[in-house]
Amino acid sequence: MPVTLDDLRRHAVARTLFPLTTLARAIERLGFVQADPIRAPARAQDLTLRHRVAAYRVGDLERRYARLAIDEDCFVNYGFLPRRHLALMHPRTPKRPWDATTTQRAAEVLAFIRERGATHPREVTAAFDHGRVPGYWGGTLNATTHLLDGMHYRGLLRVARREQGTRVYAVVERDADERGDAERARALLALVVAKYAPLPAVSLAYLARLLEYGAPQLRATIQAALVQAREVLPNETAGGVRWYWPEGENPASARHAARCEGVRLLAPFDPIVWDRRRFKLLWDWAYKFEAYTPAARRQLGYYALPLLWRERVIGWANVSSGALGLKAEFGYVAGRAPREAAFRRELAAEMQRLQEFLGSDLVG
Repeated sequence: MPVTLDDLRRHAVARTLFPLTTLARAIERLGFVQADPIRAPARAQDLTLRHRVAAYRVGDLERRYARLAIDEDCFVNYGFLPRRHLALMHPRTPKRPWDATTTQRAAEVLAFIRERGATHPREVTAAFDHGRVPGYWGGTLNATTHLLDGMHYRGLLRVARREQGTRVYAVVERDADERGDAERARALLALVVAKYAPLPAVSLAYLARLLEYGAPQLRATIQAALVQAREVLPNETAGGVRWYWPEGENPASARHAARCEGVRLLAPFDPIVWDRRRFKLLWDWAYKFEAYTPAARRQLGYYALPLLWRERVIGWANVSSGALGLKAEFGYVAGRAPREAAFRRELAAEMQRLQEFLGSDLVG
């Protein structure tokens, strides 16, 4: 039987909303958790993990990070991934090499941190006065902080932990990886497919380009791996679009049916909704992340959380937490909420879970 859009909807939800597990196993299974600093009502990484980790509470990732075999690093975006995947991207060769002065400064800072162990940026700044550099969006940045970012990106440093949200850095000691560029590129692309499948053809190509953020030195090899992936990955046309998914999976399988019977409020970067092209193809409306959109032009709200009911995303919610507790404002694609008693019951249960996750009292 041909794969249908209904099959793909169920597949997209069921394959990533797996049974609750431990934090380490959830990150291993997800492969990558995108990070975002905005708290509305919590950071995206926490909002993503609460649906996959048993008894997860806001901030658990930051509190447990140092004890887990994971790292903050770049992939298709910035986030958290199993440490074993970093060898696929490092040593990372940025598009813009450092000049001699910056290279010398980096060597001095590296020696400083190696001697002291895990080091807060303020300690580095106190020891080195590198002045200011132009900022990305205008203005200037502390040159030493900027240098630490560059050293982290190049794999010279890793984030050992965070203190009140600030990265604390340590020197990286990595064993050499013997895999060739072609093998690394194929493995990176496989991670992308496993994370975001089922994928429309255009999205697969887009994610291959985004991998240049994590492995710019593999650009040409990744594109070659993409050509190969299009030939070997299971795929089928549905709704006039070519879709791809990992070997061994079948979107039409009955095991994907009725895996999600409740209501979930999803992070804007949750794998179910991350791909905006796929989102519109599967749920027939456009979800927009509008935190950086001027208020007068917002249609859904500052930090709208997509609302999943069973295997369909039917609306969104803007949730805020304040002195009086938790407040939620809902919007629905159909103009109103489903009338089923089951939906009201499951929405109340989801709000209770969100309250427990945040440690807040629900109001309104």
